[in-house]
Amino acid sequence: MNRDILKKERDSKRREIIRKVFIYLILTVWAIIVLFPFYWMILTSVKNYASYNSEYIPKFFTLAPTLENYVSAFTTVPLGRYFLNTVIFTVVTTALMLVVTVPAAFAFSRLQFKGRDAVFTLFLSMMMIPYELVIITNYTTVTNLNLRNTFTGLILPSVTSIFYIYLLKENFSQIPDELYYAAKVDGTRDFKYLMKVMLPICRPTVVTITILKVIECWNNYVWARLVTDDQNYFLVSNGIQEIRENGFGRENIPAMMAAVVVISAPLIILFLIFRKKIMEGVARGGTKG
Repeated sequence: MNRDILKKERDSKRREIIRKVFIYLILTVWAIIVLFPFYWMILTSVKNYASYNSEYIPKFFTLAPTLENYVSAFTTVPLGRYFLNTVIFTVVTTALMLVVTVPAAFAFSRLQFKGRDAVFTLFLSMMMIPYELVIITNYTTVTNLNLRNTFTGLILPSVTSIFYIYLLKENFSQIPDELYYAAKVDGTRDFKYLMKVMLPICRPTVVTITILKVIECWNNYVWARLVTDDQNYFLVSNGIQEIRENGFGRENIPAMMAAVVVISAPLIILFLIFRKKIMEGVARGGTKG
């Protein structure tokens, strides 16, 4: 009897080991597939221009890495200025988004007013409107207000997001109503309750929507391309396009990849720092009750 039990335990452990090996093997292959474009981007950015063009068969390594492509990326176009413009655009837009989104989510989740559910349903239905229609309307409005080639024109259409309001509202709704009623009995105002109770509890979700908004702003291309034709207001995404239009991108791919590495690095670092908060916020947003 004991021998049979031991055999079953060994078989169970063996199956568990095989299962884990299979899972880790799949994850390793998937990680290689996902990370390979980043590796190739960095590898290309440190290759010499001549050696890159002489490779009839692409090489997966280089014995003579160089940083001259990064210097070329900053000297060919004013990439530093575009970086500063992007930082200003991202920081201001994200801050205004939080100012708009957080109170809106609080109102839909806690305040009782006539037509609340109907208004929220109308908000959600607006997510079905194609982005192309919205951007046409925004472009017409910004142009009529003479806000082209201004930071105001860049920022205003991006200060709110129905999806972020919905995500934060769902998280606020998970907080027990008893806390809110107890706070009201103690004479706590809604704004203080929001700042002292709801935001600390839902901090992972707030961090998540903040990071997502930063990524959205940093990668903004279409809107910035439409409302700016002055280099003083170009973003980094426009800088890459400017490189291609000047012919530099087609002739010197390593330098262009260097510019892409520089532009991508802040987002990658940001994600690595806040990855746990992002995962926690997304998981919390998908949990009901």
